[in-house]
Amino acid sequence: MKRAILTGASSGIGAAVAKELLALGYEVYGIGRSFSALPDSPQGCFHAVQLDLTKTGALAGQVQEIRREGRISLLVNNAGVGYFGLHEELSPAMLHEMVTVNLEVPMLLCRLLLRDLKETGGHIIELSSVTAKKSSPHGCAYGATKAALTAFSGSLFDEVRKYGVRVTCIHPDMTKSNFYRSADFGPEEAEDCSLSPEDVAGAVRQALTARDGLVISDITLLPQKHRILRKNAAEHTKK
Repeated sequence: MKRAILTGASSGIGAAVAKELLALGYEVYGIGRSFSALPDSPQGCFHAVQLDLTKTGALAGQVQEIRREGRISLLVNNAGVGYFGLHEELSPAMLHEMVTVNLEVPMLLCRLLLRDLKETGGHIIELSSVTAKKSSPHGCAYGATKAALTAFSGSLFDEVRKYGVRVTCIHPDMTKSNFYRSADFGPEEAEDCSLSPEDVAGAVRQALTARDGLVISDITLLPQKHRILRKNAAEHTKK
């Protein structure tokens, strides 16, 4: 059975990706802060790993424990943190958390797992964002971390492609999840104005099921219409 590590697996896009991986027969080690429910495992097997990704030392130790049980053939760096607003209003702690979770953790996990992935002819999937490809006022630090992740993914693929390792970077637009719970905006409810977690999970499946010798290195997912939902002050205060 193929074995995968998936970050941010407890909700939203990560939970949808976990279901896809299980349906494809993977044994999934899902890392998250907390798990209120576990996905069904029709073919594969799901292991919930409760961990704070900002504790990179503990993360490295946990990954080594997982590797002792068998080699990893898939890494999905899905976990992400976003704080939005004027840049001067973001605290140092917010900046540190975004850089750690959005960029340092994917780099660290790739470094820890590359030997396994080379031996298994494995796959790395990075969940970036459309903000990596454009200006992002009121989210410039978040956008910068995602742009760096996209750049890292492209260079890493050029480094490891000769070993049979595939690297895919997925760039979703606004997706219905709790990601924007602390922001003063969010995705529109209409289906043609935002993405669903299942849309993004479907892109993961597409990348994983491409024929041997074909690498889908870049996927951008956009809703038909470009609209965002502005939260009123009272609603935003409750978040």
